[in-house]
Amino acid sequence: MIEQITIKNFKSFKDVTLKLGPLNIFIGANASGKSNFFDALRVLQGIGYGFTIHEILDGKPKSATSEVWEGIRGGSRAIGFAFENGNKPTLFQVAGKLPDEGASFEFTIAFSAREGYLHEECLSVSDEAIYDSSPEHNIASGSSFSVRHYDGIKREPPCDTVRIEGDRPALTQMTRRGLWVRMPVRSDLAERVTRVLADMQRVDPSPALLRAYSQAYEIKRMGEHGENFAALIRMICKDPGAKKAYLSWLRELRPRDVDDIDTRSGAIGEPLVVMKERNREFLAPVLSDGTLRFAAIAAAFFQLDMPGILTIEEIENGIHASRLRLLVELIRSQAAIGKTQVMVTTHSPVVLAWLRPEEYATTFFCRREEETGESQIIPLAEIPRFKEIADKQSIGDLFTEGWLEEAL
Repeated sequence: MIEQITIKNFKSFKDVTLKLGPLNIFIGANASGKSNFFDALRVLQGIGYGFTIHEILDGKPKSATSEVWEGIRGGSRAIGFAFENGNKPTLFQVAGKLPDEGASFEFTIAFSAREGYLHEECLSVSDEAIYDSSPEHNIASGSSFSVRHYDGIKREPPCDTVRIEGDRPALTQMTRRGLWVRMPVRSDLAERVTRVLADMQRVDPSPALLRAYSQAYEIKRMGEHGENFAALIRMICKDPGAKKAYLSWLRELRPRDVDDIDTRSGAIGEPLVVMKERNREFLAPVLSDGTLRFAAIAAAFFQLDMPGILTIEEIENGIHASRLRLLVELIRSQAAIGKTQVMVTTHSPVVLAWLRPEEYATTFFCRREEETGESQIIPLAEIPRFKEIADKQSIGDLFTEGWLEEAL
């Protein structure tokens, strides 16, 4: 889980620091910075995958060892050049906890988006240095990068220095080189931080893909756009407890009773989703976009391989306003379990109307400064007089009437 993140010189962010929780909601007008924050998370995911900086920002074709990686919107040209100090390195600082025992970690990386090389990078776990960059040996050439790695043993000097590729984040390079021979637990800690960053899933369902036969027969996690949705439903249906819980959410969505959800096999056994209502079967191709989108988002919370971080943009898309409360309750309940950290964006005042006071600290209002173009992200709890006003008036009304902008 990521508990705090600082972003500098990235797209419309000059210097932003956020404290995050299990459920994080981002609101604001178009072009206010919501999607840019999600792009920042995607950069962290690319770092966890071990891609080069240019691959993270500009994309990577499918290879024998990885799927197609979609680059950041606008690519490397759109990163870090929005301000007069745009030639400064892009910097990310991430603090969080490792799964299971909950050890804390801090990871920092700074890089040049245009040239695609590292400027600095360091990692510490439970306040002990794992590695850091060696400024006296690093020249901004991009061909190589000097890193000092620590094994926790008291000796002189207290670290060893190694040269690595300068166009690729050090984190995955350090775990693959077997540098911590005397202290293998250090390599394990670095590897676990890598998994925290990499284990993100963007959910942006495409109705066309949800209506199609799956290429896989069974799968534990569907694709970002709903690829292999039917194969995931087949797996959910094999677990009676998971299927019962999933069906309970679907039954709340539909105006008619949903008797069952299942899959039908094609000519070579490939699955297609089928929904049963009042003894009638409705194959995925005839279901509405809204029904399919809700079914896919709900299924994302019942995947057998749950991600550490789940991101969903514009959660209200294609879903009737009368069913948005159900969606909010679903996301809230699943985030509360604590296994998956959830990040969502919304333009819907209906979603905001169902917020609880304890969620104000991790519901973020995004705004763009007209003169500088800089994005700001402010927790609702930190907006002057917000709690006082929200006790008297709906947050959805405050949002649509422009009170949040005027209060800052």
